[in-house]
Amino acid sequence: MPEPTHAAIFDLDGTLIDTYDAHHAAWRTACAANGIELTPAMFAWSFGRTNPAIIRRFWSDEGRPEPDDETIERVAESKETDFRTELERVFPAMPGVPELITGLRERGFAVAIGTSAPRENLELAVDRLGIGDLLDASVCGGEVVHGKPDPEVFLLAAERLGVSPNRCVVVEDAGAGIDAAQAGEMSSIGIISTGRTAAELVHADLVVDRFDVLRPADFLRLLDGH
Repeated sequence: MPEPTHAAIFDLDGTLIDTYDAHHAAWRTACAANGIELTPAMFAWSFGRTNPAIIRRFWSDEGRPEPDDETIERVAESKETDFRTELERVFPAMPGVPELITGLRERGFAVAIGTSAPRENLELAVDRLGIGDLLDASVCGGEVVHGKPDPEVFLLAAERLGVSPNRCVVVEDAGAGIDAAQAGEMSSIGIISTGRTAAELVHADLVVDRFDVLRPADFLRLLDGH
């Protein structure tokens, strides 16, 4: 089989699954357990970023000293356990995920997931979506030093796929993710999911309000114009 010359890299939360409510509930509980009130602005900022960065920012916003590694690990583990419990209860898959990825592979795309989420969340989502056999690579938050808007997660995904960054299309729901794609010199598609707006994604190359309206031809057009 020839080496792929183009790729699609998908964010996970808010892109392949609509996890807004599950994340909000889990962060609210984690913050409350540490005497912090989660504001809408704090939660909106967290999208696309790694847990250590989020926790440090939440502590800073409260005027607290920077948390040590043990505290960060404890808070993150508690939050993600609650999050996965909620996903096991209600799994809000975006419509058309397996169909689009299958179509992309038929058009010669390599496919990866690039997410700030922990590996356990990624594996749960891939299993529930039934796309394990359709992915060529994945990168999770624990494998990168810098979260979005730094492009590290997407650049590592491209490296694992063996595809040049300028031949990759990133699909994202958060402005920080679109920023990361642009910083990595990749094309981008913004998906408007729960809690996101078109205004936040206006700098993407293409913005859609439903995941299942996307076609492989949309990805190819972006690459032809890159």
